Amino acid sequence: MCGITGWVAFERDLTAEPGHRAVLDAMTATQRYRGPDAGGVLLEPHAALGHRRLAVIDLEGGTQPMTVEQDGRLIAALSYSGEVYNHRELRAELEAAGHRFRTRSDTEVVLHAYLEWGEDLARRLNGMFAFAVWDARREELLLVRDRMGVKPLHYQPTPDGVVFGSEVKALLAHPAVRPVVGLDGLRELLGYTRTPGLTPYRDIREVRPGHLVRVRRSGVSEHRYWALEAREHTDGLEATVATVRALLDDIVHRQLEADVPLCSLLSGGLDSSAVTALAARTLGAAGAGPVRSFSVDFAGPGGGLPADTVRETADGPFARLLARHVGADHSVVELDAAELSDVARRSTVLRARDLPGGVGDMDVSLLLLFQGVRRHSTVALSGESADELFGGYRWFHDPVSIAAEDFPWATGLTRIAGAGSCPREQLLDTELLRKLDLDEYRRDRYRDAIAEVPHLAAADPTERRMREISYLNLTRFVCILLDRKDRMSMANGLEVRVPFCDHRLVQYVFNTPWAMKNFDGREKSLLRAAVRDVLPAAVADRMKSPYPVTTDPHYPARLRSELARLAAERTSPALGLLDRRRLADALAPDTDPQSVRLGADLALDLDTWLTEYQVTLEL
Repeated sequence: MCGITGWVAFERDLTAEPGHRAVLDAMTATQRYRGPDAGGVLLEPHAALGHRRLAVIDLEGGTQPMTVEQDGRLIAALSYSGEVYNHRELRAELEAAGHRFRTRSDTEVVLHAYLEWGEDLARRLNGMFAFAVWDARREELLLVRDRMGVKPLHYQPTPDGVVFGSEVKALLAHPAVRPVVGLDGLRELLGYTRTPGLTPYRDIREVRPGHLVRVRRSGVSEHRYWALEAREHTDGLEATVATVRALLDDIVHRQLEADVPLCSLLSGGLDSSAVTALAARTLGAAGAGPVRSFSVDFAGPGGGLPADTVRETADGPFARLLARHVGADHSVVELDAAELSDVARRSTVLRARDLPGGVGDMDVSLLLLFQGVRRHSTVALSGESADELFGGYRWFHDPVSIAAEDFPWATGLTRIAGAGSCPREQLLDTELLRKLDLDEYRRDRYRDAIAEVPHLAAADPTERRMREISYLNLTRFVCILLDRKDRMSMANGLEVRVPFCDHRLVQYVFNTPWAMKNFDGREKSLLRAAVRDVLPAAVADRMKSPYPVTTDPHYPARLRSELARLAAERTSPALGLLDRRRLADALAPDTDPQSVRLGADLALDLDTWLTEYQVTLEL
């Protein structure tokens, strides 16, 4: 995995004017954590490309930006981030068409695929990717993002072209880009909506999943090359289970390719256990030794990831059971509350996101987990996205959530922080909340999303509604989690692969009737049936348990101490967004720190963000 950046300027010669190389170097340097192994830049008269590399396949080859020349003239250049899992098949097809390769890398396959098929190459790629191709013949830039949005790609149009990068920080290193946030930006940040294409920054967009952006002298245009479609599902239950299993076997096999150490992230839940077990089976059949696996745990009071009102069972025993069952080389990364509340760690999280997350220790613990994993592995397989695909969350099975004309996760996320927690916007200024009207904004975005859903004409009301719920999860909620996982992993130079985001599996399961996905009345019935034979019964039958948070009482207490420091600093930029009375109540001696945990997380993140990024608020 890598980091990419650059810009196009059609009305100037970037090689003739001074200073552009320094700007390109600065933009590229912002991506060094995504690509710690190597860096490179390319400066052409109207295009600048930067790249930071995390070497995974063909460690000696694959240097970027990668170019193709003819008679000493540049034909095309590529800055690429990602993995294409069908690169071997595509290479053979391209070689049969006359292409010749210098490396074993999938990067070179993508570049030659562009030369052969143009923008139609996107439909042929199986993988997670975000890349930029500069076509010197046509003087045209192509930005392409994978179907599910696993890998990030942002851009901002300019008067004579575009600025782009994997992360927002790369764009902000360009003098034409400023961090300006308006009311709609704050709404997007706080509303749990995650509207495809939008960012909280006023002028910065993301390339939407399954889309490409074409940049020409005539302007910037966006085109869709893939979307979820409504297709009649004709397989019976037995055939459906078998198809899901066959797809998973193929997906995991493909995603185990790497020239660097690889592992699996194992929580002991159904999803990560399925990936770990299938990986262990594939590696064992190839004589490649045991799969390496990692899980997270908390030290100190409240440690051991105990069960609570949201998490009915603790992770540790199930992770250990699965590891023993498949013979995994399993390790536990242990964290403590002091690390989770450390100001420097929280700042690292914010800089990785380029935004205040407001979910506190869940981000920090993931960052630290990946830091521990990276000491041993460069690539990790994850069970992310199975809940969105197979219907694992409680809101898939709660009649109130199903019937609500709102995103079903909007209120449920507060519960994840633990008993007694209040909404994260609880400390915000009352007048600001009135202007934001987050409920109405979320309803508007909900209606927009529902209007996109592809339906079958003959579907009954239940199937129709569950298709809508699935669509919301696969196009909105999953993006929140994929963004989080990408930023926390790449901040450590760790590539995380997501087998459940394979577009073949997603399209097939999306069109599987809800009655089959839920055939035995339980969550993820279809997935459980497809992988039961490789799991211990206790793991296969385990109920869904959300990602853990620390229950150490020292964590919210430390947050409140930091909140008191913020309140005492009259120059703190976040104070203008907070309600002074609510802030005083939160700091009162008789207030339970747990009750303001999410609010304190958000207030502290906002303060750091506004300070470090010098954000201009236009409210």
